[in-house]
Parts: sequence; structure tokens; C-alpha cells
Amino acid sequence: MTFQTLDDLDDGQRVLVRFDLNSPVEDGEVQDNRRFGRHAATLSELIDRDFAVAVMAHQGRPGDDDFLSLDQHAEILSDHVDSDVDHVADTFGEEALDAIDDLTGGDVLVLENTRMADGELPEEEPEVKAETEFVQTLAPEFDAYINDAYSAAHRSHASLVGFPVVMDAYAGRVMETEYEANTAIAEKEFDGQVTMAMGGTKATDVIGVIDHIGDKIDDFLLGGIAGQLFLRAKGYPIGYDVGDMDLYTTQWEENHEIIEEILEERGDQITVATDVAYAEDGERVEADVEDVEEKGLGVMDVGTDTAEHYADIARDSDAVFVKGALGVFEDEKFSTGTVSVLRAIAETDCFSVVGGGDTSRAITMYGMSEDSFDHVSIAGGAYIRALTGDELAGVEALRNYA
Repeated sequence: MTFQTLDDLDDGQRVLVRFDLNSPVEDGEVQDNRRFGRHAATLSELIDRDFAVAVMAHQGRPGDDDFLSLDQHAEILSDHVDSDVDHVADTFGEEALDAIDDLTGGDVLVLENTRMADGELPEEEPEVKAETEFVQTLAPEFDAYINDAYSAAHRSHASLVGFPVVMDAYAGRVMETEYEANTAIAEKEFDGQVTMAMGGTKATDVIGVIDHIGDKIDDFLLGGIAGQLFLRAKGYPIGYDVGDMDLYTTQWEENHEIIEEILEERGDQITVATDVAYAEDGERVEADVEDVEEKGLGVMDVGTDTAEHYADIARDSDAVFVKGALGVFEDEKFSTGTVSVLRAIAETDCFSVVGGGDTSRAITMYGMSEDSFDHVSIAGGAYIRALTGDELAGVEALRNYA
């Protein structure tokens, strides 16, 4: 790690902090989630250390229904830290500057949605973003900049890459722990087997991970759409669209050649389902892949035998990484694969990292504790970028301008 952290920052200063509080919105109401809890831990530390804090964050994209003010986010943060968190409906204009000027040690102010600010978008080089009025106006008001938004670190937006060019910059606790855990595959040495369970809806992500870290992983346990496309490549009539859906055909056309290459070059590292589950009259039905005869079976999960086999492999591993769900775990009938593997990991003493979009939700949804895992990532796109070896713009800005 080559960036500075909060351990390198003297107490009691005025700091500009970037969080990622982007959250689901239902009927106009921002939903509390683990992102608030994680960033609240960083914020509580800053309050305890008498920092005067201004928070930058975003919500949604311009034009989308979830593109909202951050007033609700300030209220949710306030509940988490049990302290007043104010909000100003301005990002770097006169109203924002007046509110920033009033900050004293222990105060917290949430600035308006960064994506409402001129200069935040689009993605450009840090030096370009550093010249925006947004950065040039806010930077002189603070002693230091803290980036805690690991889950947004793959974006080269002004609030993520511009400030480190012109200010002393530090990684917050979420940034620090996410970076350490998500780069562990490449940087840690393990004595025993290293396993990765992979699923989800994006086959390209799975292929990219296998391609980048294949030399570090002993066994890839596949499910989700990628798992079905690998079964299709092995000659089974699985991994085809049903009705009007377009989940498989396009991804197959884009990826079948590299899938076939992976099976040829790394076939001994790829484990696919021996049975699958699908819905029939609203119930879970299972079939051995050898017995599937017709194309277009709507597979919703790996089968029970596969789930138990994957769980056994996880229990025997020294380290297990999870990226994406093995099935549609949101429906309890099709949670068997995902939950079986997660519970096996939770019951063992292996090193474990769980991430990739919404997969981590299955942990609390099915009565497990996050404490049973070494790290549960709140990052989606950034987690994938880390696993595939792509640089994260926000991390590189902290490194390059330290």
C-alpha cells in the first residue's frame, strides 16, 4: 500500500471527505444499508478526533428516478453516528461556502449531491478534474482530503480524483480495508487450496477474473449465467434464452471462444454444476445436467448435489473468495447454492472475502453474521476491477499524488 491513511493525519483539522452513499430508493425514500454503517465508522472516528468534516457523496445519475438530494442521507448518517449531521443544498456555491466556514471541531456537514455540480462529470484525467471550478473552489477551504469511497473508486470524477492533485490526500478506513481485502488474492500467500465461487449475471466479469488471477486460484466453482455458458461450451443444452429474454445469446456470442479456450487451458481448475434447479408450477425442480435434453431450460440455481459439493470444497480450502451469486437467492427456493457455500465458509477457519454487487445481502438475509467472514465488500464495479487487475482511478490518485 503506497497511499496515506488516517493514521498519518493529525487530529483536529478541517477535512473534505468523499463517501459512497449511493443507495436504493423506494417511493422516493432512500434505503438505509451497509454502506451507511461502514462509512459511519469512519465518520465516528473523525468526530472523536475533533475533525471539522464536510462530506461529499452522490446519489443516482442525472435523469434517473433515484437522482436525489442528499438531505435524507444526512439524516441516516446522523442516526448511525448518534450525532448531528447537517445538510446544505449546495455543493460549492456561496451557500455551501458559508456553511463550511461555520464548521468547528466535531461538526459534520453533508454537501449536496456531487453529480449536481458542474465539473464532477464526465470521467477525465485527474489533472483535468483538478482544474475544475468545483475543485479549485473547495480545496482551499480544507487542510486535507479523505477518499473513503472505494466502491466508486473506478470512476474518474472530480470528487474522486481531482482533489488529491491539489491537496494532501488520505484513504479513509473503508478505502483502506476494501483495498487490502480485495487485492489479497494477488498479494497474500496461502498454505492450502485457494477457491473462488463465481456467479451472477455477467459472464464477461467472470471470464476476466479467471483470465487475470487464474494462476492464483486452484478451483473456480461456477454458477449463475457464466456457469451455464460454461456448461453449454461443454456440450450440454443449458445456457439458452427462454422466451423473449436476452441473457444468454448475446453473452454467448461475445464470449464462447474465450470460454472454450479457458476450458482447454484451465479445465482442471473449472468446476461446473452436475445438477441444476428450475421452476415448474412455482416449485423448485432439479435435474442432472446429463439428463437435460431440451434447450431453453430456465435454470435458477445449481442443484442440491452441486451445492453440497461446492460447500465441501469451500470447507477444505485455506482461502475462499466469492464473486456473484450461484443462483437467484432472493427467492428462497433458489438460494441453495449461494447459501450453502456461504454457510460452509462461515463455519470454517479459512480466509474469506465476499463481494460482487448484491451477493453480500444473502449473508444477513439468511441469518448469517458478517463477522464470520474476513471481509464483506460493499463494492460492485470496483471489486470486479480489482479482481481483474484494472487500475482504480480513485486509488491511483491517492497513490500518485501522495
